[in-house]
Amino acid sequence: MTSYGGIFRQNANADARLAAIVDSSYDAIIGKNLNSIITDWNQAAERMFGYSAEEAVGQSILMLLPEHMHNEEAEIIGRIRRGEGVGSHETTRKRKDGSLIAVSITVSPIRNNTGEIIGASQIARDISAAKESERRIRLLMREVNHRVKNQFAVILSMVRETSKRSTDPREFEEMIRARIMALSRSHDLLVTSEWAGASLFDLVQEHLKPFGHEDRISLSGPLLTLQSNAVQNLGMAFHELGTNSSKYGALASEGGHIEITWKVETGPEAQRRFHLLWHETSGTAATVQKASERKGFGTVVLQRVAPQSLRGSSSLERSPTGVKWTLDAPLEAIVVPQLGADTADSDFSV
Repeated sequence: MTSYGGIFRQNANADARLAAIVDSSYDAIIGKNLNSIITDWNQAAERMFGYSAEEAVGQSILMLLPEHMHNEEAEIIGRIRRGEGVGSHETTRKRKDGSLIAVSITVSPIRNNTGEIIGASQIARDISAAKESERRIRLLMREVNHRVKNQFAVILSMVRETSKRSTDPREFEEMIRARIMALSRSHDLLVTSEWAGASLFDLVQEHLKPFGHEDRISLSGPLLTLQSNAVQNLGMAFHELGTNSSKYGALASEGGHIEITWKVETGPEAQRRFHLLWHETSGTAATVQKASERKGFGTVVLQRVAPQSLRGSSSLERSPTGVKWTLDAPLEAIVVPQLGADTADSDFSV
């Protein structure tokens, strides 16, 4: 026969285990009576909301709700009084410091030994990270949608301008394919960074890699992280310059060399400006002359598309000794805002 003492000890042990489980939970577990007064408060609730148990117990749970959401608690208590639970739903709660936190809560009735409802047990889970992830996904989807539409417009422009200047269908197909692949390389850099931007150094390397002769190309300038618009338009410019160089310029002749430099300077009214120079020294004067006769889509990109899209200006000079392309634009149109000021003074050269 089990003694009353044994039953008491078993109940005490069970209560102790239950209390330990509640206290060690990663979710906030809060007990309240039917007047919404807090009766129980575990350590997770303290971490989540900033109130100690001494501060919370005896206070109205309305202190955790933003003022405009107080009606939510009245509805919850109404359901609890009817013996109904409140299934998991997402809502907002307020911390001690006044900041808001996204939570998922469930609320269940608490009954006494006779089955009478005397309060409610509320479990709250912090879903801030999940909400932030959802926000980022929505942001990225909007950015991707914008970028895809922009890419379509650029491709249509490429097709139109290239067709005007090409009479050979095979040459037309080759040029369009190369230009679309160049757009894809810029796109890949942006996807890798989740559309946060791309290094100018990486962009130049990525677009000149297909042409080879890396030992004849030098880069020098500060470390900059480019905005997505600058990645796309500078990428197009580097592709056109690299294509021209591989066919008619420095990369097509022995001893040719390409030097790409950029810098950041303070201009009028303390505006910081971005300056880039592509300086190409090539082989024979005949080769350069041949290139100068071909004023196609590449020239449009270098003289109009790239500078206008970056709110800047450019110049393109061809001479018997090579090619120079310069770009001048406000720094704010080039770099990712929060990174430009930090990286503009760190130089590298390759």
